[in-house]
Amino acid sequence: MNDRNPRKNFPAAGGIEPAALRRIILEEAHRAGVGHIGSALSVADILAAVYGRFLRAAGPDDPDRDRFILSKGHAALALYAALHLKGWLTREELAAYCGDGSRLGVHPDHSLPGVDFSTGSLGHGLSLGAGAALAARLQGSGRRVFVLVSDAECNEGSLWEAVMFAAHHRLANLVAIVDDNGQQALGHTPDVIDLRPLAGRWRAFGWEAIEVDGHSVVDLASALSAFETLSGPPHVVIARTVCGKGVSFMEGLVKWHYWPMSEEEYRRALEDIEEGR
Repeated sequence: MNDRNPRKNFPAAGGIEPAALRRIILEEAHRAGVGHIGSALSVADILAAVYGRFLRAAGPDDPDRDRFILSKGHAALALYAALHLKGWLTREELAAYCGDGSRLGVHPDHSLPGVDFSTGSLGHGLSLGAGAALAARLQGSGRRVFVLVSDAECNEGSLWEAVMFAAHHRLANLVAIVDDNGQQALGHTPDVIDLRPLAGRWRAFGWEAIEVDGHSVVDLASALSAFETLSGPPHVVIARTVCGKGVSFMEGLVKWHYWPMSEEEYRRALEDIEEGR
């Protein structure tokens, strides 16, 4: 943990399996009767790469651990699944998702181990991440900060204020990951506000940008490992994804941004995940 060079800390194999994340997402969403399933499935491979292969953390209370901020807080169920597989949430806590008195709501709360910021108000997570990255510099810490945002959050002016702030301060220890699944609650993102070319927009603000297949854990981890996080500009990975990835009848359909599953849909979804392993 003392070696802060990410290239020397990138494990070649192992970690968290995306299929395990997706199974937990489906199980808990079905049990709780809650939606936001498509958004959680969309980021499963990203969280598998970050938590399974890249995030440096001796434990959720390690003050020098890398920070992860889920700005698109409505995908919290994917984060809870990753924290459970990481050993930071018990199975009992996970099974209380959206229950009375549970700390596990539709959006993540900072009372949870490993969750530093409550999120869900879209467009603000990158500002939190920029502050955390600047704080690490001022404290002389080598920790890095990773912020997962949705492509729809790039419609928000507050996000671009954080982009400019991070570039101005050359926060090399800040990495944004954009879940570029092309849709949001009100429709497909290009029809709401067209962001293309997305990587070019980030580069124009002074960020280093890489575009990858957001469902390849190897490609995601390789992109993250390529960044120089000790000096230089902040970084962004544009991860091309599919909303509802892994469940055939959910993929690319806007309704699964909110829609819960019926019993039959739940069985079909589990079958798709098992077949896709």
